[in-house]
Amino acid sequence: MSRAIRFHQTGGPEVLTLEEVEVGEPGPGQARVRHQAIGVNFVDTYHRTGLYTLPLPAGLGVEGAGVVEAVGPGVAHVRAGDRVAYQGGPPGSYSERRVLPADRLVKLPDAVSFEDAAALMLKGLTVEMLVRRVHAVKPGETVLWHAAAGGVGLIACQWLKAIGARVIGTVGSDEKAALARAHGCDEVVVYTREDFPARVKALTGGAGVPVVYDSVGKATFDGSLDCLAPRGMMVSFGNASGPVPPVSPLTLGVKGSLFLTRPSVMAYTADRGELEQAAAALFALVAAKKIAAEIGRRYPLAEAAQAHRDLEGRRTTGSVLLLP
Repeated sequence: MSRAIRFHQTGGPEVLTLEEVEVGEPGPGQARVRHQAIGVNFVDTYHRTGLYTLPLPAGLGVEGAGVVEAVGPGVAHVRAGDRVAYQGGPPGSYSERRVLPADRLVKLPDAVSFEDAAALMLKGLTVEMLVRRVHAVKPGETVLWHAAAGGVGLIACQWLKAIGARVIGTVGSDEKAALARAHGCDEVVVYTREDFPARVKALTGGAGVPVVYDSVGKATFDGSLDCLAPRGMMVSFGNASGPVPPVSPLTLGVKGSLFLTRPSVMAYTADRGELEQAAAALFALVAAKKIAAEIGRRYPLAEAAQAHRDLEGRRTTGSVLLLP
């Protein structure tokens, strides 16, 4: 048996319950992992509320790090005793132990701790996808990154500085502004008191930026389009303020023949080879000390509901972890 967070109906954090569940032996292509650290992400709140639907009752969580306890038939790339981490696959990482598809697991280098891996896997691979493959950021290029002091944002600021880009970030407070600057953000806009499209235009001499990375969603989408240079790319990858309403393609034309994309890290790492390449790129920057995990808060597994309240209430910075 294992303790796990489950929910039987969608709703607020109060629907999350700690339950005893049967784990069992891994089947073909599967592995059983004992978690040492678990990542908490906004996508978990989307599953909980029903914005992204799951068959109920369901587990929660798509990121974790731990030790392989057993593998099923046909699994050769990991074995019992290996230190591993993962992102993606069926939700269920909010647990002490679980069985999951082994092809989601990557081995951890000795230099990467369990907590760092749980803080970096989903967010770090998201950043890798966004700055290397969705829009390949070039040295000297200026980009706009919303929520620059969040878990993804702090990793992005570091990665973009390693590339040699100029980063304009938006944040909600002076405290978060200082944190973003400390992680490589060149220009910080406190959107709660500043008009961020006007500031971005001023900071770029009226030209706008070639790419906007926006995980906030509804509250920033329209303003983000106004920050783009002609033929710029709007990258919408989150809904922290709510989902973006439908957009007419005519709007993209009027504002400068803009591109709009909604990438998913799950789609960009579905191929095993791409997953390994992305993880290798992330771990190389960690080993070179160009990226460090910023762990804002740690909660016991049983306090997952409070972790969600704090995350949705914008009371967290950096990565949030659950410890089993």
